[in-house]
Amino acid sequence: MIKNSETIDEFLARSAADVEEAVRAAAAAEIMPRFRRLAAHEVDEKSGPHDLVTDADRRAELYLTEALGALLPGSVVVGEEAVHANPASYDAIRGEAPVWIVDPVDGTRQFVHGEDGFCTLVALAQGGVVRASWTYAAARDQLATAVRGGGAYLDGERLFAGPPEPDHDLRVATSHPDYTSDEQKRALLGLRVPGVAFRSCGSAGLEYLAIARGDLDALAFSWEAAWDHAAGLLLVEEAGGAHLTLTGEPFRITGGNSLPFTAARDAATARRIAALLSGSAG
Repeated sequence: MIKNSETIDEFLARSAADVEEAVRAAAAAEIMPRFRRLAAHEVDEKSGPHDLVTDADRRAELYLTEALGALLPGSVVVGEEAVHANPASYDAIRGEAPVWIVDPVDGTRQFVHGEDGFCTLVALAQGGVVRASWTYAAARDQLATAVRGGGAYLDGERLFAGPPEPDHDLRVATSHPDYTSDEQKRALLGLRVPGVAFRSCGSAGLEYLAIARGDLDALAFSWEAAWDHAAGLLLVEEAGGAHLTLTGEPFRITGGNSLPFTAARDAATARRIAALLSGSAG
């Protein structure tokens, strides 16, 4: 817990390892026992056939809500499944209390299909600023962490995204067509130019990790849900990358962004992708 006048930075210095343990424990207890073992009654649709939720999502979020709240009394947990049940709970992201932003299984579709491309995302934010993040790909036993001003790491090794390779097509992951409006589809068509190779994204959290590792050059996403983006955006920033909306401003987890937005390995690439999305590229 935050003791007396302890700051978030002091809390993280003392308790970051406890958060990591909670994330790992949630996956071990509630997610991995169900991986490739889901029964039909453990999978439900939310808004449609492409928007799935499983017992692993629900139970892992409950586990993390209890564990993270105990680590930091006075904090609030904003989880994807809790917000689905009570949309008003999302407003806590805009408040002043420390807030844990949780996506228990990012890449649920992959999880349901028995693929290993899913992860658990946890971010700690306050006042609309992400202070730390944890991206745990349990099936791959990979953990990426970031603390604002303290760098990004994968399994303890520092991540540096670096600029894209010269004279190579930019590798860009984009929102899946199932999740885009007609207007957003038109914006994404701006990437159909020589020098850009784009594909539909998988787990958002793992796409952000790919950018931080230098395995992907940029992404272009058309939705704002903070649980999908908060952890990864900090990871990219701390690896030396950048993110921009269509108005040229960084993405805000509190919402109101001009979409689609981009995150990229460096600021120059972010500006290039944003210009293509807005139709202003020369």
